[in-house]
Amino acid sequence: MAGTETLNLPNRFDYSHHRKFDESYASLLSDETCKEIILDFSRVEYIDSAAIGMIVLLQKKCTNLQKIAKIKGAYGATVDILDMAHMQKLFEFI
Repeated sequence: MAGTETLNLPNRFDYSHHRKFDESYASLLSDETCKEIILDFSRVEYIDSAAIGMIVLLQKKCTNLQKIAKIKGAYGATVDILDMAHMQKLFEFI
């Protein structure tokens, strides 16, 4: 789909990926042709509270720029953690 970009997240998505995650979405936020960012959780087996905070911040930035962020491929304990954090209220899960 034109205007859609995917960010592939690491197996262990935690604070140590903060800088790399920020850098990976910064260019997408400034790209006017990018209207939708898909966060691909298909490889994520571990996520911590810092990573939850990082994706919430991304969602807020997307909203301010009239872009959409979605979560794709979350499974197992990762999807359970996202559910407990009520991420389905902020993101569409695809």
